[in-house]
Amino acid sequence: MQAPTAGGAEAAPAAGAPPGGLAGLHAPAWHALPALASLAVQPAGGAQLGADELALSPERLRYEQEQGYFNDIYLLAPVGYFVLAFDTTVLQMNLVGADLLGLPRNNPARVKFRHFVAPRFMADFDAFVQSALNTSAVQRCDLQMTRGRPGEQGYPVTLRASADGSGQAFRVVLELAEGKLAALEHSEERFRRIVHSADEGIWEIDAQSRTSFVNPKMASMLGYAIEDMVDRPLMAFMDDEGRAILERNIAQRQQGLRERHEFKFLRSDGAPLWATLATNPIFDAEGGYLGALALVTDISERKQSSDLIWQQANFDALTALPNRHMFQDRLGQEIKKARREGMQLALLFIDLDQFKQVNDSLGHDKGDALLVQAAARIAGCVRASDTLARLGGDEFTVILAGLEQLASVERVAQEIVRALGEPFELDGDSGVVSASVGIACYPADAQAPQELLKHADQAMYAAKQAGRSRYHYFTQDLQLAAQQRQRLAADLRGALAAAQFELVYQPIVNLASGAIERAEALLRWRHPQRGLLQPDAFIAQAEHSGLMGEIGDWVFRRAADQARQWQDQLGRPFQISVNQSPGQLRGDPGWSEGWPAYVAALQLAPRSIVIDVTEGILLDGAAEVLRRLRSYRAMGLQVALDDFGTGYASLTHLKKFDIDFLKLDRVFVQDMAGDSGDLALCEAIIVMAHKLGLKVVAEGVETAAQHALLVQAGCDYAQGYVFAHALAPDALIALARRGTALPER
Repeated sequence: MQAPTAGGAEAAPAAGAPPGGLAGLHAPAWHALPALASLAVQPAGGAQLGADELALSPERLRYEQEQGYFNDIYLLAPVGYFVLAFDTTVLQMNLVGADLLGLPRNNPARVKFRHFVAPRFMADFDAFVQSALNTSAVQRCDLQMTRGRPGEQGYPVTLRASADGSGQAFRVVLELAEGKLAALEHSEERFRRIVHSADEGIWEIDAQSRTSFVNPKMASMLGYAIEDMVDRPLMAFMDDEGRAILERNIAQRQQGLRERHEFKFLRSDGAPLWATLATNPIFDAEGGYLGALALVTDISERKQSSDLIWQQANFDALTALPNRHMFQDRLGQEIKKARREGMQLALLFIDLDQFKQVNDSLGHDKGDALLVQAAARIAGCVRASDTLARLGGDEFTVILAGLEQLASVERVAQEIVRALGEPFELDGDSGVVSASVGIACYPADAQAPQELLKHADQAMYAAKQAGRSRYHYFTQDLQLAAQQRQRLAADLRGALAAAQFELVYQPIVNLASGAIERAEALLRWRHPQRGLLQPDAFIAQAEHSGLMGEIGDWVFRRAADQARQWQDQLGRPFQISVNQSPGQLRGDPGWSEGWPAYVAALQLAPRSIVIDVTEGILLDGAAEVLRRLRSYRAMGLQVALDDFGTGYASLTHLKKFDIDFLKLDRVFVQDMAGDSGDLALCEAIIVMAHKLGLKVVAEGVETAAQHALLVQAGCDYAQGYVFAHALAPDALIALARRGTALPER
């Protein structure tokens, strides 16, 4: 046999046309299998590519390099397809190529393609390779190949090659030199064998994404029999996330776009199967979408390995919290978000004091257990949306993001210091530590992540130097304000014992008779250094310090004492209103449990005390507030809704919460005139309140004109400077005895 010459850029027609079908494979599923045999050589629209095109034009080569679809596009081509290194080592091959050479497709032994060329054609092959590497034109060579076994006769083939655009490899197409009929028969036999024995799953779906064929490997991967998968939707084998991805990409497939995605399939036993799904659309001769063919590769082991690597790279092994690497990434992202949205964030740097002593005395195992418990305690002090991380050792950080103002930061820091100061139970031992917390704020303290972290670290060391078991701001102004609040909290704790609180009373006048029948108790703090303080100077700090329950109990009991005294002096009923803050209503109900007994011991009618609550509290934690207000009603106390009209409470709230008095806010009263909208609104509220059985109290009445209009509107009570300012108890009882002259217009 005379050897053919190598070279020649002009390609000859293919020795055999691509097979037209795969008769004999699972009959119910192979109604569309002509597409399977020629899928890899069909562009969108259905036109087949010739053998020269299969060898790749430079443009198509670049396209495939960009898309990375070698395996997906050419895996099922009816010819052998190879990517070879310059020394002809097989880097990639499709199913037909692997079958023709008798190699596993990943070629773990790094076998060279040249090893399979019949010895007498070796010179021709080498010349063919050199030509392919030194020209951009497609090269052709007819020769014989073997399966690499000594003394084998070989079989005739046609090779076509072109250089790889990467400059690191070249591509070869191998076709058997057979007649068309023989080629068709061998191709169908080969495809039956390949499809049924392939290591990858092969999955064909129709235009409605229903399964039309799966090979045995695909059925085995999912734990089904083939017949149990046929005619079922592809989505039936996916979880919700996979279904969502598939729905988004169906339109792309119908437009002829090839896709490659990772999906989590569900096996027949419910276990997950992670796989890559590389799909190619199938079209008829007119370009109509028929469905798609997918190559499915099990990547569960790789996925588990990559997930483990990612977990180890980003999370602390002991506490399962984000580690330093993930914390730095999160901090950078949160700063970008805060900058974009015009928000603030705070970074808390937490270090456990005396942890080394616990570790040394109780052992590292119990030290680790303490760290795990500490992480859980810190997590309980922050929101789910905040980032808690362990930087290493006994250092933790918290990112408090999305802050419109920084008032809540101090509360979180206080709670963390308190929580970490409680003893830790460590398997029979007790570990005691404390926490030093440094606080740095964006954008006030730093703009860059590393700078913000450094400043929080510096603030933490300042907390240690100040005595530990405390927090410290990086910014001096914020730190001074925090120190003032801490001093105020300390002073508050001693104020009750030192009898520094007192009550003054503003009279509430019956507009029909002019008699003073009620009064509102107003709390004052006679601070030894700062003088007489109004509630707005200390109530918020009292709530933050957990003292509001104790203070509220003192106010109630003092007001009850005063009501008893005034009723005895006047010889008639007299009511006193006491204000309750939101913190009291949401706080420990234990403080109010002793009130009924205290009132009974005074032989005071419970309705002598009215609890004033603000309108806004009804909408904030309504179920909890409702229970508390009903408990007051069960005691016989009455309830007034203060500052009505400034929030969003509707009249339905008035019945739902069993309100007795409605107090009109001063904003309605101050601008009243005979023809004003405020007057009309007041009149409407008064009428509706009366229909609901409520009495109405107008606050902030300062002029005779306002008084007259309220009388005309049918208002029941009023209080304000037109009658009297807040008075000491002796002054108020004197005014109540003589009565107040109604102001003249």
